[in-house]
Amino acid sequence: MSTEVIFTRRYRKACELAMSHGTPWRAAKLAAVVGTLLVLINQWGAVTGPAPMDWLKVLLTYCVPYLVSTYTSVSKDLYLLGETEAAELAAHHEAQKIRGQ
Repeated sequence: MSTEVIFTRRYRKACELAMSHGTPWRAAKLAAVVGTLLVLINQWGAVTGPAPMDWLKVLLTYCVPYLVSTYTSVSKDLYLLGETEAAELAAHHEAQKIRGQ
């Protein structure tokens, strides 16, 4: 199997994991908490006083923890899938050895 095919399969699986299995909901909850704390820290003057709110920074403040959480979840899931596939392959080879005896 070519490297390109393996990369394409892994990319598709990563996209699937990023958009399913509860990943978006978990990432959104984390981003809501962490993003709010970071907005309060970084935009305190705008929240409590006359300083102008930088809405682009607010948006990015929520996007960063969402993306980090999504990346972490997907990379963990891909790792576990790889481990599972390797274990299944090893079990298959072991079964073939036993049948061959």
